[in-house]
Amino acid sequence: MTGQTPLLEAKNLQCERDDRILFENLSFSVDPGDVVQIEGPNGAGKTTLLKLLCGLAPLRQGELFWRGERMSQARPQFLSSLLYLGHKTGVKALLTPLENLRAWCAQREDVNEERMMAALETVGLAGYEYSPCNSLSAGQQRRAALARLHVSSAPLWVLDEAFTAIDKKGVAQLEALLREKANAGGAVILTTHHSLHLSGEVRRIQLGAAS
Repeated sequence: MTGQTPLLEAKNLQCERDDRILFENLSFSVDPGDVVQIEGPNGAGKTTLLKLLCGLAPLRQGELFWRGERMSQARPQFLSSLLYLGHKTGVKALLTPLENLRAWCAQREDVNEERMMAALETVGLAGYEYSPCNSLSAGQQRRAALARLHVSSAPLWVLDEAFTAIDKKGVAQLEALLREKANAGGAVILTTHHSLHLSGEVRRIQLGAAS
């Protein structure tokens, strides 16, 4: 929407690895309602870019802004407004899906047990809520992580290969959830090798040269 302040703005970002510049002078903004897909071949810096945006990797060149403020001043507000899911699931193997979700919510969201159970059922883990995650398949562990999306009120979701190891039903469900998030005024930045099928526009940022 013209004239609104972006949620997140990046100016002149650069990433260098092993004396090789992966990207430079990269500038873009993310507005409420945006779904932004970071594209590029393997090694182009997609995951690194997400980490730069989330403060998980050092920003050596360029600037980031959150709701119009420099990130150096706005970081506490930014972190409280962010849900980041990395390429790894981030679930603790010895805990159950419910325990993992409960521990995450204790730090981030005021969510009751009923809603947590509903989130786990929604992602297809009904009957597995009390099973240790190390006894679950890779797809089920991914679902345990994705349950966070169903209880998250964070305005910005940053997702690295969130579609990995989930079946067709899970893919369709996650696509619908991303569009629902954008329609509600949130924003999503993601990487994926999956061909997205969302109702509505997906903005794309290309890194590297196509192979």
